[in-house]
Amino acid sequence: MSYAQLDGVRFWYETEGEGRPLVLLHGGFGTAETFAAIRPAFARRRLVVSVDLPGHGRTADPGRPLRYESMADDVAALIVHLGLAEAEVLGFSLGGGVALRLAVQHRQLLRRLVVVSAPCRRQGWFPEVLAGMPEPDEAAAERMRGTPPEQLYRRVAPRPQDWPRLWVRTGELLRRDYDWSSEVAAITTPTMLVFADADSVRPAHMVEFFGLLGGGHRDAGWDGTGRPAARLAVLPGLTHYDIVDSPALPTVVLPFLTHVSTPPT
Repeated sequence: MSYAQLDGVRFWYETEGEGRPLVLLHGGFGTAETFAAIRPAFARRRLVVSVDLPGHGRTADPGRPLRYESMADDVAALIVHLGLAEAEVLGFSLGGGVALRLAVQHRQLLRRLVVVSAPCRRQGWFPEVLAGMPEPDEAAAERMRGTPPEQLYRRVAPRPQDWPRLWVRTGELLRRDYDWSSEVAAITTPTMLVFADADSVRPAHMVEFFGLLGGGHRDAGWDGTGRPAARLAVLPGLTHYDIVDSPALPTVVLPFLTHVSTPPT
């Protein structure tokens, strides 16, 4: 476990395992502990680099609003700082948005991208999920005292009193509209999308997202030569809230990370 001082952000990270680097990006209000159940499976095949995103966990508030784009720049700076050439990146939920922006803004740093339970435009979430996004006010943060995310933050954060600030900044981020469809269609990094079959993301959007990456447009053919570079996995019996605890996630992701890809014809 260590810190890297990068352009005003004191970035916390830890490493486990050895081999090609795999960077894990947690969801909103989370920490590296998000991946505790599945990290050992990845660490048997990869040098796993788990981070606490800006304002989360052990990485203190950066003194600016949280934006997917700026957090992607922060993660890119960490990858360069640590010398993680051609890193693989897996991001979950909010971290999936950061990972997706990383592929858009810093594609030269990535070998493979895995986006777990995150849409490429805000309207990809179910309407009730959008309606339940955190209210960006400190009074709402106070009402969350004693919840598991707040208890974890209080236990590991360098400034536990900043919990209301994290709540407000995250609420502001999640309530901002975005649509990255055109940028996603231009991504050249081999990408895998993973969702639960009872996810917070609409199934129709899962297919739309996959289509933007070149998937689902034609039959692959008997020899598979028409298979797209992108991959789509929908894991049965899971939800947005337990997908990162399931051994099914590394089971489907690891073959994608180790597969030698060939350009689609």
